[in-house]
Amino acid sequence: QVQLVESGGGLVQAGGSLRLTCAASGRSYTNYEMGWFRQAPGKEREFVAAVSVSVIRKLYADSVKGRFTISRDNAKNTIYLQMNSLLPEDTAVYYCTADSWDRIIGGVGKFWGQGTRVTVSS
Repeated sequence: QVQLVESGGGLVQAGGSLRLTCAASGRSYTNYEMGWFRQAPGKEREFVAAVSVSVIRKLYADSVKGRFTISRDNAKNTIYLQMNSLLPEDTAVYYCTADSWDRIIGGVGKFWGQGTRVTVSS
């Protein structure tokens, strides 16, 4: 079992930066790939980024490529999402997820956090 808790959301102006954190607990944390999703008001949840257990493999949605960076610190049971050059369309609730690579990319990860809200003002 893995428990995930996101933090770091908030209100920021367009062009600004935020760093989201997802703290994981549970003995099997390092067995899972990790990822971030987001859901904007009135829209479906969408994939943002994923990172493998080894941290070697990373994948980004086209909409955030070059602006967001996902990272992972297995010693701290934590993953991060550094978000730069934020746009109003990045406004959403951001969720952390853990499972196998294919299930994360497919949006059907087994474990999810409660989400952290990011609001980008224009």
